[in-house]
Amino acid sequence: MRTLSNPDLLDLWERGRGLHPLDRALLTLAFALPGEPYDTIAAWPLGRRNGALVRVRHACFGSAFTGWVACPQCGERLEFSFDAQPLLEQQQEANPTVIVDGRAYRPPTSRDLAVIAAETDERAAALHLLRQCCTAPSSFTDSCEFTEAELVSIEDALAGADPLAEILLEFACAACSHRWTDSLDVAVWLWAEIEARARRLLFDVHTLAAAYGWSEPEVLSLSEPRRAVYLEMVRA
Repeated sequence: MRTLSNPDLLDLWERGRGLHPLDRALLTLAFALPGEPYDTIAAWPLGRRNGALVRVRHACFGSAFTGWVACPQCGERLEFSFDAQPLLEQQQEANPTVIVDGRAYRPPTSRDLAVIAAETDERAAALHLLRQCCTAPSSFTDSCEFTEAELVSIEDALAGADPLAEILLEFACAACSHRWTDSLDVAVWLWAEIEARARRLLFDVHTLAAAYGWSEPEVLSLSEPRRAVYLEMVRA
């Protein structure tokens, strides 16, 4: 995996800004892993994809995640910070299949999520995803029915087989003591950081090009500390 340079991040942002979040995640990994075919990355289990995205983020922005979340009970704004290093250390290959009630399922992939992306009914989406991930899809018929408990059982089995497919964070509100769990969408988080970096770089290029007549490659070739000093002098 290669570290993305500032020109890489600008190119990535420009190419991905109009894409669906699923495609942005795959494009990011294609930039960081130029030897891996795009279709191969799309077929990775989600845990492997998420682990790779965490590694890309670690190389570009560090391991600390810092943000805020609103308490769903009282609306209090809670700031949080955690280190992603344990996520990298716990990464493992997903088990090939899990068997629940006689049916075998493989962990879902980005390609599977793309199939259900337009589905608005949560239960219909879950059933469609199960059909996608069942290794014997012919066992699914129009008469197949699943109770909520059965769906939860399959979901838990798949989560155990691919631990990083969903990254869960636990929160406790200091204002009302409410506790809850929320998921971290590392793909969305990383893209927000890529976009923020790209916009800052373009602003730096605009400022220094206007002041000194430098080209974009010349501005981007400056180290971060040197570019920051030039920007300070322009603003002074």
